[in-house]
Amino acid sequence: MSAGIQHADISEETVEKISEGLDEPEWLLETRLEALEALDSLELPSVIQTPGRRWTNLEDLDFEALVDPLDAAEEKDQVGPENVEVLPFAEAAREHEELVREHFGSIIDHQENYLTALSTALFTTGTVVYVPRNVDAEDVTIRTTMNSRSLFNYTLVVTEQSSSVTILERQSTGSEARSTSERASGDEPRADEVDSEEGRYYSGIVEISAGENSHVQYGSLQDLDEDTYNYTLKHGVTDQYSTINWIEGNLGSRLTKSGVETTLAGEGSESQIVGAFFGHDDQHFDINSRVWHRAEHTTADLVTRGVLDDRARSVYEGVQDVGSMAWDTNSYQRENTLMLSDESEADASPKLIINNHDTEASHSATVGQVDAEDLFYMTSRGVDPQTAKNMLVEGFFVPVLEEVAVDELREDLEARIKERLR
Repeated sequence: MSAGIQHADISEETVEKISEGLDEPEWLLETRLEALEALDSLELPSVIQTPGRRWTNLEDLDFEALVDPLDAAEEKDQVGPENVEVLPFAEAAREHEELVREHFGSIIDHQENYLTALSTALFTTGTVVYVPRNVDAEDVTIRTTMNSRSLFNYTLVVTEQSSSVTILERQSTGSEARSTSERASGDEPRADEVDSEEGRYYSGIVEISAGENSHVQYGSLQDLDEDTYNYTLKHGVTDQYSTINWIEGNLGSRLTKSGVETTLAGEGSESQIVGAFFGHDDQHFDINSRVWHRAEHTTADLVTRGVLDDRARSVYEGVQDVGSMAWDTNSYQRENTLMLSDESEADASPKLIINNHDTEASHSATVGQVDAEDLFYMTSRGVDPQTAKNMLVEGFFVPVLEEVAVDELREDLEARIKERLR
């Protein structure tokens, strides 16, 4: 879809109905309306392009078929320990208005691109996690089950000085969500060749503001059904000596455009971005991991591993950007993709942008198939070919799963990988 085309229901009246239904403060309605007004002038999120080819095709996404703003339906489970505030966004906007107003949109610009503005104008659900000073919190869980044609979700995490929190967020599609049309017989279109007559749309925006000397561990497992187009953008900013660690698993959706970013704005701050994806059928994953070093003595580690089968496709872009004032920077990146089928495709574009010579940095990316010698060795010792292949895939994921510090998420990922291999 070109950025200037709008769904008939994406209107000022629609936005006002959403805001009124959530009993929001006036400033939030004004923010929504500003985002709505900006839609005509905004472009879709940038994608990697080479001459004659756009690696991910977002231009043909037709929101007239995918977006139904006034018919959002979900099941939401938001739980956390007593010493932490875990609130529905609308409730937090009323009960902690000053906090929400200060941080909402402070990290991700509402008008960064067409899809972030659309999410700002139309989001109906979300969660605010607030961790007070000196509080250590575990087991904050947010489960979102989409039961409608479209759903716009927003998560805000704010940690005060010397606090810590571990958050696990899941997205899935419920049995009540149904496609309005069936696929035509014959060959199905690739995931990046959008059929506008079918499908659903999920949008998730996450902002994390990590206070001084605080620690945030944020894990996400996306397991939407394969009729769903998914856009997620997660961005965190660190204060001095704070840490934001991201873990992102992508298994579901028909097409996912995902960005995970950290701005290391505080001296001595750190970030790790761990990603895992497994695509099959005609799934398409466009995965971005980015870190912006903007202060002295900062450290970042980006680790991603993915597997593709059938006609699945992946596009990976990793960026390590070291600013001129980021003295004594340590920044590392590695991405590996394993292809199980001759019809699958993978592209990787790791990037280093260094503007300070006092930097230790490296990046690497590999794309390959199951090693024939390893497969031959295992089958020659009595392991049947499919079991041998499955064992090699499970072993391929081990280095990234070892980086997943959230036990529940690691166990879920391991179980879902084994299910898909079966």
